[in-house]
Amino acid sequence: MTLNVGQRVRLAADLRLAGSVTPAEESPEETGTFAASVALAAGIEGTVERVDEHHRQQSHEVREYLRLKSLLDDFGHQMPPESRRQLEEQVGALAEQWAAYQRLMLRVTVRVRLDNGFVLDEAPEVAFTSA
Repeated sequence: MTLNVGQRVRLAADLRLAGSVTPAEESPEETGTFAASVALAAGIEGTVERVDEHHRQQSHEVREYLRLKSLLDDFGHQMPPESRRQLEEQVGALAEQWAAYQRLMLRVTVRVRLDNGFVLDEAPEVAFTSA
């Protein structure tokens, strides 16, 4: 599901936010922090304020697949049969890494202002459903 700015959404699963907290009057350099935890129940609704797309880095294998595939597509018909066969084998050997990259190449995070006042920033898009 693709989320859009202004869209009403619902939290898809229970969340527990945990970490350390520093009182507002303490400076960040002071070590007087304590632990805190907040639980948010599935079904809480809110509004999408921002959608960010993060493109994953290409590995060496993915770049090599793209290079070889382009070579095969552009010049494969002109190559001697044995050279073409070797190139096809090289492309085939890298096809699995290419497929894995395509499945994960785009990660979408959102900033959602929940109706209870909490703001979830950089939350995975899949944590929400349409309200």
